Amino acid sequence: MTDWTSLNFVVVDVEGNGQQPPDLVELAAVPVVDGIIGEPVSWLVKPETSIKHFATRIHGLTNRDVADCPSFEDITGNVLAALSADALVAHNAHVDLGVLQRKLTNWEPPEVFDTLKLARRLMPGMGAYRLGNLVESFSLAEGLPDDLSPHRATYDALVAARLFVLVATKAASLEELRGQPPEKVDQDALF
Repeated sequence: MTDWTSLNFVVVDVEGNGQQPPDLVELAAVPVVDGIIGEPVSWLVKPETSIKHFATRIHGLTNRDVADCPSFEDITGNVLAALSADALVAHNAHVDLGVLQRKLTNWEPPEVFDTLKLARRLMPGMGAYRLGNLVESFSLAEGLPDDLSPHRATYDALVAARLFVLVATKAASLEELRGQPPEKVDQDALF
């Protein structure tokens, strides 16, 4: 059995402009190396199309907030460097992954771990698995800086990183974290 800390992870969160498909407005990445949560990096990005009002109501970012921000093309190299890990982690990962794959057309994502699916599988009986519910249930925002708020990329990536570490430590091995059945040991081979 392999310990989950044998891999380097990057936990990501994106905030979108509310368009379909969503365009990137904010991105945060938090490394998890040797099981330890590192310092986040984040970017505000000027999207190709404007931020819809309902998206602003969720994350608080307005078109004015991102008017002077770089385009995604201007930060692509930095983003790729931040995403360089053995595995990517996100809550409800298909959303974040979809946005990243649209922006990084030639990027091949590493192995992906979805904290929503992991929590459902490894922490049954929680009732609700929205990130906010899990943050509250496990006090995952405790000690975060006061200037961070829910539905902003850095906050969401940090609490998702804390959730991932919590869930990963509940798994007996990397294989269990991946949802693979435990390896069968040939008892006759032991003697």
